[in-house]
Amino acid sequence: MSKKPPRRTAERILEVTLDLFNRFGEPNVSTTLISAEMGISPGNLYYHYPAKDELVNALFDRYEKALNPLLSAADDVRHVEDAWLFFHMLFELIWEHRFLYRDLNDLLSKNRRLETHFQFVLKHTTQAVESLLRGLLRGGAMPAQQPAGPATAQAMVVILTYWLSYEFVREPRKALEAEHAATTLARGAWHVLSLLEPYLEPAQRDHLHRLAADYRQP
Repeated sequence: MSKKPPRRTAERILEVTLDLFNRFGEPNVSTTLISAEMGISPGNLYYHYPAKDELVNALFDRYEKALNPLLSAADDVRHVEDAWLFFHMLFELIWEHRFLYRDLNDLLSKNRRLETHFQFVLKHTTQAVESLLRGLLRGGAMPAQQPAGPATAQAMVVILTYWLSYEFVREPRKALEAEHAATTLARGAWHVLSLLEPYLEPAQRDHLHRLAADYRQP
């Protein structure tokens, strides 16, 4: 059996950096810490990524590459269960790159490229959510006269964007720890979809309540 080729150093650097950023927050992780965690010299790290911003940008590029095909899946949503799965998958991807959302305002204030590209993320995410709402309408999950539109989609995107920050403020000691991921993500999906409660057909509203039974808050 042939051996798998060793991972390239640049890829390993990104994996270790992502783990450290997610655990401690990007502002609290230095390139010295990254190189020490990997057991390589700072010079070796700088050879691949001469500045910390380049690490952030490379990780953001990976996130954006994974995000685009997921957002396109919004076109296929027709029922509440489809929407529940869509938002779960979206929150899972956000969780995998949670340092971006945990430290978003700080990152945008000091990284011009990230500031520009995140505008596209917000735009495309909003368009995807609007497409999801139209799909629910076509599938009969919402009545034809439902008023949910751009304002509702934007409110849903606001929750998506700042949910992890809210969870961190709510329980800073454990909210972003891996063992709490499932609850954090499901609670986020519930709160996004709860904005549609007034517009859903009764059977679809009941189904949403069943899906989110363990995560609904009084």
